[in-house]
Amino acid sequence: MDNINIKVKVNGKRVESAVEPRKLLVHYLREDLGLTGTHVGCDTSNCGACTVLVDGKAVKSCTMLAAQVDGKEVTTIENLSSGGKLHPIQEAFLEKHGLQCGYCTSGMIMTSFWLLSRNKNPTEEEIRRSLSGNLCRCTGYQSIVDSITYASKLMKADEAEKEGIMVEQ
Repeated sequence: MDNINIKVKVNGKRVESAVEPRKLLVHYLREDLGLTGTHVGCDTSNCGACTVLVDGKAVKSCTMLAAQVDGKEVTTIENLSSGGKLHPIQEAFLEKHGLQCGYCTSGMIMTSFWLLSRNKNPTEEEIRRSLSGNLCRCTGYQSIVDSITYASKLMKADEAEKEGIMVEQ
């Protein structure tokens, strides 16, 4: 079968590639673009370790073909930090022990990013519901929920700082 040409914006950079029609997005990101922060967990969309953003929406990249992102924008975990500084969600996972073994972390963080971009002050129930498609093999969900709650506070503080307002954490 002939390859398909795709044009994608990945982490802010335009990329043109010829991909196999049945190549999964997760394999395209990892193998063709070297973005190995996106993990392959189950290959059946059960674990969420492969979660990335496509046009701002969290998707499991093991259930999407690379050809389906033609003309779209993909964001991976590699794009969250900036200028050597961790994103507040990454800082929160580090601070509140949400990292654990690390296998599910990139998917958890990308799902969290999507949640917090839509809801800056989620309740614990909303956090747990948003994570329902992500599995933690360590089963340490409470520290992940605590991390997301803390990330919400850090992100609000960052926004306030940019506006010149002091916020207690």
